[in-house]
Amino acid sequence: MDKNTLEFQAVYDDFHPKILRYLTNIIGENEAEDLTQEVFVKVSRALGTFRGECKFSTWLYRIATNTAIDKMRISSFRQDVNIYELDDSDDTEDRLLWIDEETPSVEQSLMQKEMYQCFIEYVKNLPVNYRTIMVLSELEGFTNNEIAEVLGISLDTVKIRLHRGKTKLIQELKNNCKAEDWL
Repeated sequence: MDKNTLEFQAVYDDFHPKILRYLTNIIGENEAEDLTQEVFVKVSRALGTFRGECKFSTWLYRIATNTAIDKMRISSFRQDVNIYELDDSDDTEDRLLWIDEETPSVEQSLMQKEMYQCFIEYVKNLPVNYRTIMVLSELEGFTNNEIAEVLGISLDTVKIRLHRGKTKLIQELKNNCKAEDWL
């Protein structure tokens, strides 16, 4: 194998699960796998043009975001795809933390998963400009500056959308996801 093939394979191995999870949270499970493959085709073609002016992950997520936005602009996508499906991937528990306990009980784990699914459901119901920022910030762990680079918008716009998205999300969670329902 040549050097470019080896580099692409390393990028694919490292980022495929992350991009798949990201796109699943943005556009839904039905379309995420195909779109992820499309993203990596674009990455393989453009890998040699990466100039290192930003973090590699920022560049890659920008490609993924632009590909998702292009897909969402297609009217048949908006009519045919249910973008509100839940992500039931096995790494759900890995992304959640319990404070003051080393290992949650089975009951706590079930409650945690239900709360996470409720959270994800309402994130996916946010308008796309808020949803994308919330997923990048809260689920993918990007900083506001990195989000601005990924989306090609100003830092102030990121902060405003993140604040508005969180406000809208908190209100929805307060109205619909009551922890006492799981106790």
